[in-house]
Amino acid sequence: MLEKIPRGLGHALRGVRAGFETIASETPALSGIEDVIALESPAFEDGGSIPPRHTADGEGLSPPLSWSAPPPTSKALVLLVEDPDAPSPEPLVHLLAWDLPPTLRTLPEGQFASPDHGGLDEVLGRNAYLRAAWLPPDPPRGHGPHLYVFQIFALAERLNFDGHPGWSRVLAGMEGRVLAKGLLLGTYERP
Repeated sequence: MLEKIPRGLGHALRGVRAGFETIASETPALSGIEDVIALESPAFEDGGSIPPRHTADGEGLSPPLSWSAPPPTSKALVLLVEDPDAPSPEPLVHLLAWDLPPTLRTLPEGQFASPDHGGLDEVLGRNAYLRAAWLPPDPPRGHGPHLYVFQIFALAERLNFDGHPGWSRVLAGMEGRVLAKGLLLGTYERP
């Protein structure tokens, strides 16, 4: 949807960004949690460019991910992808997966449902467009590069939500239950 913003408006909004300090892992409740889970993707390096096939300019498939073992007492994992460079007061949520099994270590490409592809959606919360799916990166043209922060959290308890909860409900449920976290940074800018 942001890809439809005209280039001139995107350029005018270039200085309007939510900011890195607004992402979940930087909130006061989670910023003190250790980054001990190594999160990575075979599709892009940490800090590198996300391939177009995983964006709104390509096939829109969720990227493959893998991570190291969480603490042994973990009961669930939460995977969250946010864009802190969105021209909004809060980061744009691109993926919110909750109650993933703590034994899970990899997710293949296209694992999660996305606008043009089927996939897992049972454990997905609502993205910024209120859909239980992977929201492919789609920064406004002329807005500059956007950072996409892939965050994984190991929880001491499962969340056990019904339906597809939103960002604030999942974060409230995580409070006091996070044992460890990990981050992977990707970037994308429209040509």
